[in-house]
Amino acid sequence: MKCVYLETTITSYLASRPSRDLVIAARQEITREWWEERRDNYALYVSQVVVDEAGDGDPEAAKRRLAVLEGVDLLETTDAAIDLAEALIDEGAVPEKAADDALHIAIATVHEMDILLTWNCKHIANADTLGSIGKLIRKRGYELPVICTPNELTGGTP
Repeated sequence: MKCVYLETTITSYLASRPSRDLVIAARQEITREWWEERRDNYALYVSQVVVDEAGDGDPEAAKRRLAVLEGVDLLETTDAAIDLAEALIDEGAVPEKAADDALHIAIATVHEMDILLTWNCKHIANADTLGSIGKLIRKRGYELPVICTPNELTGGTP
C-alpha cells in the first residue's frame, strides 16, 4: 500500500463550503471524490504542521478541517526534516515566506512517503520549482515523493 502525505490544502478542500469559483469548486469535488472513493487504497499521513494549519482561522471551519484529520496517522517533525526544510529555503528551492511548504516537502521526504498530495501549486506542486527541489533532495541522499494533486492521482481531468 502506498503512503500518502496529505498537505493542508487537501483538508481545506474537503472541509470547506462549496465555492462559487468554478476552479475551486472543481478542486473541491475532485478532492471529495478521491476521499470517498480512493483514500482507502492508501496509508494516509499528516504532520503537526498540517494539524496546526488546519486548526488556524475561523473556529467552525477549523473544527471541520480537524475532523477530517481524525484517524490519520501523524508523522514526527524530526531534526532531519527541519534541516532539509532549511536547506530547501537556504538554497532557494522554496522561498523563505513558504517555510511551512518546505517543511511539508521535507517531512514527506524524510519519512519516505510515496506521494505528497496537495493543491498548493505555487510552492509545492509546481513544475518550475520541482526540478530544483528534487535535485537538492537527491543531493542530500533522499528521494523526493511523487508530488501531485488529487486530480493527477486519480488520472482524471479537471
